[in-house]
Amino acid sequence: MHAPDDDTWLLEHSRVLGDRVRAARHDRKISQEQLHLRAGVSRDVLQKIESGRQNPTYFTLLRIARVLEVPLSDLIR
Repeated sequence: MHAPDDDTWLLEHSRVLGDRVRAARHDRKISQEQLHLRAGVSRDVLQKIESGRQNPTYFTLLRIARVLEVPLSDLIR
């Protein structure tokens, strides 16, 4: 498989991931404040993830998924 010449596809995936995190958080009626505190992630990092401007680590995504009570695969599919 040939990789694209630019990284726009990565930015789109980051945005979609952020949308999924935000949607799961809203579905569970959890504020950003509650999520960042429970997941042990800084508020700034969480805001950047939700806006698609952060490349989160695997461990960060696992923490977020655990607090949101969703499989990690639901966030990154």
